[in-house]
Amino acid sequence: MPLKKEPSLTFFRPDLESELKIPYIKEGVSAGFPSPATDFMESGIDLNKELCKNPLTTFYIKVKGNSMINAGINDKDILVVDRSLEPQNNKIAICFIDGEFTVKRIKTEENCMYLMPENKNYQPIKVTDENELIIWGIVTYVIKNL
Repeated sequence: MPLKKEPSLTFFRPDLESELKIPYIKEGVSAGFPSPATDFMESGIDLNKELCKNPLTTFYIKVKGNSMINAGINDKDILVVDRSLEPQNNKIAICFIDGEFTVKRIKTEENCMYLMPENKNYQPIKVTDENELIIWGIVTYVIKNL
């Protein structure tokens, strides 16, 4: 009996019809010295709309695994992925290679492409003519639990 392989990524579409607004402080918070709270102003933000610059081509994807930890992408993080963006060298992408999805950094060299992990325990994937590769989308944001 073959073992059932669990998918490494889970895909979700953003709900752009929701009107759920989370309290939001536009002025930001100081990461240096504390600032006076006199200008504290609260408004609302809809993260679906804020994180989806191209709503029809944006997906949320849940990560399974730790091959990208040095890029700040951990197991169970949610990636915001835009399929309308062009793949470029050094961008982090959702790749469909040989029938499986993975998240890796694109590295291009003359006449060669690699899918690079960001964890020394994983080997780069050299893309050859024998591979079936589709760059499915480009990661634009990482949502994580701290």
